[in-house]
Amino acid sequence: MRKTAVVTGASSGIGEATARRLAAEGYDVVAGARRRDRLDKLAAEVPSIRPVTLDVTSQDSVDALVAGLERCDVLVNNAGGAYGMEPVAEGRMEDWQRMYDVNVLGSLRMSQALIPKLVESGDGVLVMLTSTAGHVAYEGGGGYVAAKHAQRSMAETLRLELVGQPVRMVEIAPGMVKTEGFAVTRFRGDESAAARVYQGVPDPLSSDDVADAIAWCVTRPAHVNIDRLVIRPRAQAAQHKVHRVSG
Repeated sequence: MRKTAVVTGASSGIGEATARRLAAEGYDVVAGARRRDRLDKLAAEVPSIRPVTLDVTSQDSVDALVAGLERCDVLVNNAGGAYGMEPVAEGRMEDWQRMYDVNVLGSLRMSQALIPKLVESGDGVLVMLTSTAGHVAYEGGGGYVAAKHAQRSMAETLRLELVGQPVRMVEIAPGMVKTEGFAVTRFRGDESAAARVYQGVPDPLSSDDVADAIAWCVTRPAHVNIDRLVIRPRAQAAQHKVHRVSG
């Protein structure tokens, strides 16, 4: 029987690339996101992808997705996002709430709902998409840094609590990834400000680069757990150290 992978935030960026890549690896992929029109387009291009409307901030929405699953071998908690770049002292409460709801509580809802099926599969893999922001703080990171640190801690705790169960707990922490919409959302639709994040950076990571890393971790033998994989472009040595070229 073919294995089933569930990918959240699958309508664009890393989520979409991961859904495509896991389908190419032979999985039946359940692609969840709010933008159903984009999911339908994706499913039309890749027959082994099944679109499901999903809002990870809604328990009813999560429960509806799980109710339609016969099995789950892989869960990729990818849904997330960053909102705003204000200093902590000036941060908007609604931005922090949104980042915590999507990145942390969304991952919690999905993990709680699907851990039983991952255990039942006999070789489950739970992937948590965090960020290098979950490992090193930086000015302007504010709520995103806090949320990703919380998500990272959840992954570490789950690994301890699931030891002895047939489930591998993998954390993927990307650095600078140029994805559709991420920076634009963070800068509240200001495309010029979003473009400056990547200005002069030779070859930032792409969504496909991260999807490739996820697929590699997921397809290791059952006894091999990739606890954490930090992936950055060569031009980024650290959060605060990025090589840029002029012209």
